[in-house]
Amino acid sequence: MGIGILIGLVVASDLGWLPFGHAVPEPTVTKEVPAAPPAPAPVSIGVDRNFVSIAKAVRPAVVNVFTTRTGKGGEGLHGMPFEDPFFRRFFGEEFFRRFEVPRERKERSLGSGVIVDSKGLIITNNHVVSKADEIKVLLSDKREFKAKLIGTDAKTDLAVLRIDAEGLHTIPWADSDKLEVGEFVLAVGTPFGLNQTVTLGIVSAVGRASMGIAEYEDFIQTDAAINPGNSGGALVNTRGELVGINTAIFSQSGGNMGIGFAVPSNMARPILDQLVQGGKVVRGWLGRAGQRGVG
Repeated sequence: MGIGILIGLVVASDLGWLPFGHAVPEPTVTKEVPAAPPAPAPVSIGVDRNFVSIAKAVRPAVVNVFTTRTGKGGEGLHGMPFEDPFFRRFFGEEFFRRFEVPRERKERSLGSGVIVDSKGLIITNNHVVSKADEIKVLLSDKREFKAKLIGTDAKTDLAVLRIDAEGLHTIPWADSDKLEVGEFVLAVGTPFGLNQTVTLGIVSAVGRASMGIAEYEDFIQTDAAINPGNSGGALVNTRGELVGINTAIFSQSGGNMGIGFAVPSNMARPILDQLVQGGKVVRGWLGRAGQRGVG
């Protein structure tokens, strides 16, 4: 649109057009004066260096979370004529299920996590570690550790891990209630297995709810690129503070479309505290039995 309008204006000027049907005056001969060169665009070195500093500070505190779980499949009758749809329709699928031999298969998944305590506490998403038989954590310095699952909270899609390691980098918590729409934020995680990837965006909205992602929702929406593998990673502000845990994206293709969601720090932090203290989250109940209260 901008280019089209610009070209149209240039053409109209060359043809001598004026707005509102004014007459075109006789051309006059004037001495051409060379146009002054355009002023160079300002370079925001300070802002750029600030992002570099933030990335350097927070990347070591974001980890890869690898999980393995054992699933059960079936191995039954295969090959001709058993693969023939007419053959299977004649006997019925129930007939073939009788011959299936249960077998185990390893299912692996990859997500992200954030170190929030020098003693090895890591916060991530519940869906990253749910039903995992084994959890491993890879640090930015390539050290790898087995992680212990401290607790999970499916209602907020959060989980807490612990690793026995020294020399850990951490990210300080922010007050997410002070976050404003339009603020710059950086998302750090492991999209598609690419360690400590940093993307830049803004806060698109706060207080997003009724998304169908979790039972308790108060999401930060951002256009910072978030992709599969970013789940459990960090969303940080321009002070290098943790404002949210990246959790989900809205996508019709499976990849980033500029609509991502993070659990705000003011929701995540008390969940972490409860999981560390008791391994589960206890919510309050008010009124008659069976009536949920606020907690």
